[in-house]
Amino acid sequence: MQRFLLAFLLFFQTFTIFSMEKKEIYLAGGCYWGLEYLLQDLDGIIETTVGFSGGTLKNATYDDVKTGETGHAETIQVVYNAETITTEKLLFEFFRMHNPTTINQQGNDRGTQYRSAIFYVTEDQKQAIHNVISQVNASGHWQDPVVTEIHPFKSFYPAQESHQNYLKKNPNGYSCHFVRDFKFTD
Repeated sequence: MQRFLLAFLLFFQTFTIFSMEKKEIYLAGGCYWGLEYLLQDLDGIIETTVGFSGGTLKNATYDDVKTGETGHAETIQVVYNAETITTEKLLFEFFRMHNPTTINQQGNDRGTQYRSAIFYVTEDQKQAIHNVISQVNASGHWQDPVVTEIHPFKSFYPAQESHQNYLKKNPNGYSCHFVRDFKFTD
């Protein structure tokens, strides 16, 4: 009986993994450590990887990007189950976790590498981004309009392993991110 139950659970788990609607999107909202940590707590997030996107330098590293001269933003690759968390819900949470109204800055971090940007993979995501930004602006929660850049995804370069899951490894590490008590929709 135990073997049957174990086989059934393994089959069910495998079936669930293969049947979910996995999507990915790339989110930049300042220092990636704090944003990654908050994103990982959302139901439906399968995997996150911190790295760099939006610039011209191939195979960019942290040492390259921190100069502010590569055009890359600190970015999180977010793989999510669209049956559990919609693109829209994920984006609303993103806009609660960082200040999308400041250009090239989050908290004390300043420079183009800390800009707010979304790199979309599908045209459906692009439409969702525009819809969500309209709702965020209309909500009045932010005094200034959203300045988040919207670009089609081109490339992503993962940061070194020591930067992955940084705040889980270093619970007292720096973060300027927190979830605001904003409700953008009814």
